[in-house]
Amino acid sequence: MILDLKRVFLGENERIALHTEVDMGSDAQGETGFVPPVEADITVRNRAGLVELEADVNFTYRFECDRCAKAADRSYAYKFRHIIVEKLSDESGDDHIEAPDYKLDTDALLRDDVLLELPSKFLCKESCKGLCPKCGKNLNEGSCTCNTRETDPRLAALKQLLSEE
Repeated sequence: MILDLKRVFLGENERIALHTEVDMGSDAQGETGFVPPVEADITVRNRAGLVELEADVNFTYRFECDRCAKAADRSYAYKFRHIIVEKLSDESGDDHIEAPDYKLDTDALLRDDVLLELPSKFLCKESCKGLCPKCGKNLNEGSCTCNTRETDPRLAALKQLLSEE
C-alpha cells in the first residue's frame, strides 16, 4: 500500500492511523510460508517536526521443523518503529526511512522488517529431539531401538587389535 504522508509532514501534531493487510509477495506460496492475512496496525504521526511510523504486525507462519520435518504453524507479533524523512542526508543513513514526494510503500517496508525478524531456524517446539540418524524415526514420538553408540573411526585400528587377541 502506498501511503500519502504529505498531510502528516506539513501539519504539526497530524496523525494517520490505519489497519491493513500486508502483501508478502512471492514469499507466501507453497506449503510453507505466510498464512494470509498478514495484518498490520500502522500509525504515522508528526511530533514537533519528527515524523514517526509505528506498526504492529501479526501473522501466522507455516513451516516444517528443521529437526524433525513435522509441519507446524506459529503465530508471531512484531512491533516496528521508524523515523520517516522526505530526503536522506548522508548522516541519517540506516536510522531513517526515505519517503520521496511524501509517499511511502508500507508493504515493502513491513515485508523487509518481518523477513529480518523471522528466526533462522524453525522448530516445532524448543525441546524437539529431531530424527534418529540411523532409522529416521521421529524421537519426539518415542525412542528407537538403534544402537547410536559408534566407535570413533580414529580408534578403529585399536578396536581391531583388541578383537584379534
